[in-house]
Amino acid sequence: MDTPVNNDLITRSGITLERVISSEKIRDAVKGIKRIKRSHRQIKAESIFRRTLTIVGLSMVVLVFGIMLTLIVQSFPSLKALGVGYLWGQTWDPVRDIYGALPFLMGTLLTSFTALIISIPFSFAVAIFLGEYYPKGWLANFLKNTVELIAAVPSVIYGFWGLAVLVPIVRSLEVSIGVPSIGYGIFTSSLILAVMVIPYAASLGRSMIQMVPSNLKEAAYSLGATRWEVIRSVILPYTRSGLFAGILLSLGRALGETMAVTMVIGNTPLMPKNLFSTGNTMASVIANELGEADKAVYNSALIELGLVLFLVTVVINMIGKKVIGRFTNE
Repeated sequence: MDTPVNNDLITRSGITLERVISSEKIRDAVKGIKRIKRSHRQIKAESIFRRTLTIVGLSMVVLVFGIMLTLIVQSFPSLKALGVGYLWGQTWDPVRDIYGALPFLMGTLLTSFTALIISIPFSFAVAIFLGEYYPKGWLANFLKNTVELIAAVPSVIYGFWGLAVLVPIVRSLEVSIGVPSIGYGIFTSSLILAVMVIPYAASLGRSMIQMVPSNLKEAAYSLGATRWEVIRSVILPYTRSGLFAGILLSLGRALGETMAVTMVIGNTPLMPKNLFSTGNTMASVIANELGEADKAVYNSALIELGLVLFLVTVVINMIGKKVIGRFTNE
């Protein structure tokens, strides 16, 4: 038997249902408006952040080109008076207005690359030890803090340490091998630079080694590889671009070091005959003589040395970037 239909109830229910649907639509519309407003604010904030990053990035480019332009402009008197022969001239005599940059260029390259060769085994050893053997624990934290402290010590402290410790040791070594026992020179400067640049390659190498995927190492161990074989065949090939970047960073640090090198290199404007000869670097000769430059050409020649150092650093970094890119692509 059919139930009687209450038309009035149906009408009221329809009105109520219509109001509910309308209110839900209004709430959805309000939420949509809020989402639109929020998305507009996010887009605006993102745009401002992107523009800020672009301005900061471009300012770095402008800064580098500004430095180079300043060096070029200040070097004009020297470039005009000395010409290109300034680069391979071997005599530096401000009294007679004779300026040759080759002894300082050779001194810079010798000290930097010798220091790099000495520091690489220690840097890699520290990186492998902290990154693979002891990544955690009190010993790892102690060694990591010690390595970071080496990078934080002022260069003049290294210079004093070199005068007190390294110079007598090198002098004794020179006596034993039969070369003039001076103690000061290229080799002593290279030893100090080697100690100073170890933290840069070691810290970056440790970080790269810790980023090696564990499944690669575990797969090698499951095939019966020893710890040394895993390091040689898995870790080092995987991290070679990062390790080379650390070496490049160390080289850049060594090229521009001034005070520690100035205190132990001997400061003679002569072409170095061997690693135990005294010499000078471009940075140290600028630090020593810029305050005494009483002639326009003399002052400009020192600034041109800074320009040469700047260009040498840029070229070496460009070559290093190419090598890193090749390692990464392989």
